[in-house]
Amino acid sequence: MNDSRSVLVLTNPYDVTTDVVLRLLAQRRVPVVRLDPGADLHTGASLTAAYSTGDQRGTLRTASRDIDTSRIRSVWVRRPSPYEGPPGLSDQDRRFAAEQALWGAGGILASLPGAHYVNHPWNNRAAEYKPTQLSTARRCGFLLPDTVITNDPEKAREFATYQHGGMIYKPLWNTPYRVDDQPHSVWVREVHGHEITDAVSVCPHMFQAKVDKAFDVRVTAVGDRLFGVRIDSPDLDWRHRQDLMTCTPVEIPESVARAVAAYIAELRLTYGAFDFAVTAAGDWYFLECNPNGQWAWQPAETTAAIARAIADQLEKGPDT
Repeated sequence: MNDSRSVLVLTNPYDVTTDVVLRLLAQRRVPVVRLDPGADLHTGASLTAAYSTGDQRGTLRTASRDIDTSRIRSVWVRRPSPYEGPPGLSDQDRRFAAEQALWGAGGILASLPGAHYVNHPWNNRAAEYKPTQLSTARRCGFLLPDTVITNDPEKAREFATYQHGGMIYKPLWNTPYRVDDQPHSVWVREVHGHEITDAVSVCPHMFQAKVDKAFDVRVTAVGDRLFGVRIDSPDLDWRHRQDLMTCTPVEIPESVARAVAAYIAELRLTYGAFDFAVTAAGDWYFLECNPNGQWAWQPAETTAAIARAIADQLEKGPDT
């Protein structure tokens, strides 16, 4: 197999979702290099980039292969470990090494000439900001629930008085949180005006009108291909108890498909996981788009179709 046509997959060793796509690429005889830069560069892997006027070259060396990074066809930015620095160093030295790796190795891997990214890490990061998602969604023509993001308790209480159908709180980022030293997830939940305290002033909070939904929908976009799944759950946040939800394929309205295409184009994404709340009247309200959302939990036929679409993107490489 020709290394000049390699696909580089950046993810951690426990990411079993990646294996679904890698099996397809193996069947197609597409060479793949799997790397977890936040960990592997401390355990024998090496990365080199050289720049000069009119030339850029690089080498990625793993336990099994040497790859010319200037000739990689595609990069799949899946779930790499964070850059934390090698163990055994002092806190200060480890922090220094971690930041040098982020800005050095991270910068090299985000700047491979001619590579097709799914998604580019900088586009991923920009698209993860919920204010960016809402602003982009509005411009692209989605229906949006009334939303306020504020650290002013009075503004939050004022917003609550106008939400006669109810209001929900949603964290702006999935920050690791512990209660009694046990991992604790902060789910989307309904909140009432009298529950809003001055603690809101500590940081921005996101409050949103509660959509009177009949069901949820996940739309997975891979390039110009869309895969829709209806989600029926007894919970406001279907992620809370996924064992209680049911998923069935659903047709995506043309207006929603157009808005998804516009959104993907504006934020320069190849992949996006869109979540909607759908009312009994058939109105699709945009909730968020995770540019690197999980997808292998969906029905088997949908999961297989998404895997093929991702494999197609990685195999084709950059547009010519």
